[in-house]
Amino acid sequence: MTTVVEKDFVQSIVDGLQYISYYHPPDFIQAMMLAYNVEQSQAAKDAMAQILINSKMCAEGRRPICQDTGIVTVFLKIGMDVRWKASQDVESMVNEGVRRAYMHPDNVLRASILADPAGKRINTQDNTPAVIHTQVVAGDKVEVYLAAKGGGSENKAKMAMLNPSDSIVDWVLKTVPTMGAGWCPPGVLGIGIGGTAEKAALLAKESLLAPIDIQELKVRGAENRAEELRLELFEKVNELGIGAQGLGGLTTVLDVKVLDYPTHAASKPIAIIPNCAASRHIHFTLDGNGRVELKTPRLSDWPDISLSDAGESRVNQTRRVNLDAITKEEVATWQPGETILLSGKMLTGRDAAHKKIQELLANGQSLPDGVDFKNRFIYYVGPVDAVRDEVVGPAGPTTSTRMDKFTDMMLGEAGLLGMVGKAERGDAAIDSIKTHGAVYLMAVGGAAYLVSKAIRSAKVIAFPELGMEAIQEFEVEDMPVTVAVDSQGTSVHKTGPAEWKINIQSIKNKA
Repeated sequence: MTTVVEKDFVQSIVDGLQYISYYHPPDFIQAMMLAYNVEQSQAAKDAMAQILINSKMCAEGRRPICQDTGIVTVFLKIGMDVRWKASQDVESMVNEGVRRAYMHPDNVLRASILADPAGKRINTQDNTPAVIHTQVVAGDKVEVYLAAKGGGSENKAKMAMLNPSDSIVDWVLKTVPTMGAGWCPPGVLGIGIGGTAEKAALLAKESLLAPIDIQELKVRGAENRAEELRLELFEKVNELGIGAQGLGGLTTVLDVKVLDYPTHAASKPIAIIPNCAASRHIHFTLDGNGRVELKTPRLSDWPDISLSDAGESRVNQTRRVNLDAITKEEVATWQPGETILLSGKMLTGRDAAHKKIQELLANGQSLPDGVDFKNRFIYYVGPVDAVRDEVVGPAGPTTSTRMDKFTDMMLGEAGLLGMVGKAERGDAAIDSIKTHGAVYLMAVGGAAYLVSKAIRSAKVIAFPELGMEAIQEFEVEDMPVTVAVDSQGTSVHKTGPAEWKINIQSIKNKA
């Protein structure tokens, strides 16, 4: 009989969540570096370089890999012979660990969880509650699997009830392109097959907790149908040419995971959940001998890549832009896929701020003092709170597609000139960009700490009650972005993958 003490269990949750906020799993780093080394698309290679640089910076500074520090998912396997020495139930202990981890003064994590999701959507302020799955199993130990899942990748989850005769491969290859780039590829696809609708989704999520090992599987060969699917889908999804950040390239997925479960004779449930470039998960076991001891990785585990590898070596060909003196005429000269270095002042805003702006304009009311979008740029971001001497915490882009329905209002009524975010824009937003002669710029998702180093000052100027979604004014210096939709409506998220899908087939035919 093992006794697990409350303080050890809670502190282990705290330590685990802090650990995964700034340390990538070593298998992820190795897989990303392998993809980086073989990548032939310069845009994708630059994006992967920024992700790797950001990862090392976060390991050194112990600050979050991504500004979206995720919704916490916990899988617990509690041995039947475990006793608890605790004053509260297991779920309460988990949530206490989450609360302490996300409010840790040395590494504040962003609180993203909203209560009353169909109503007032009020931030709980401490990122609780977690989503907890508990199994009671044989044994005398407690196994804990922690994951912190960002909204950008979680929102791309897909589920279907296929007919028994339908092809799983065909469904996945049809579905992945509809997920866009908001899940920040390259990452891992988790696929759950069988059971019932909710079981398939749970299997997909659980599969993402396993280490990346597709290269080892390729060497030894498949031993069952699930492994055959992994190998087939790994090859065929990468042949889609979506590439890093959706810019087109050789690597869209670093691995494909498959878990299955017996199902009804009339059913074939399937779910697919992507894990993004901020791959955050850890597994540990409590055996009654105190809190878990997590090994600090060696910085030598990270590759030696500098900013010059991320495109800065082409400094003479890189356009530097002064946001404080920008004009529509200058924006019209920017080319799709071009690297731009931004300096000057920009405003920030996400879903909640856009909704408030929409309500004010619809009611004929003025925007708050200091909020003037005319001929200015907005950055879609919800940063982590600053600690110590930071101007702002990690501040990577959020998925821009969520702001598509506000785009025409912002470009037309508000007079906005440009937008900065991540992933593709929808057709309606692209048409609006073209109509208004505006521009959409893409920053790399998964490089939040690196991006934050370009921010020289930050101040809240409107809607402080929205917390991380408040409107701020950032002053930036040489913030690297890519022209993702130019003033003529050309989108690199359409042209890049289309080009690389053809390139990959050409490469394959020559092999």
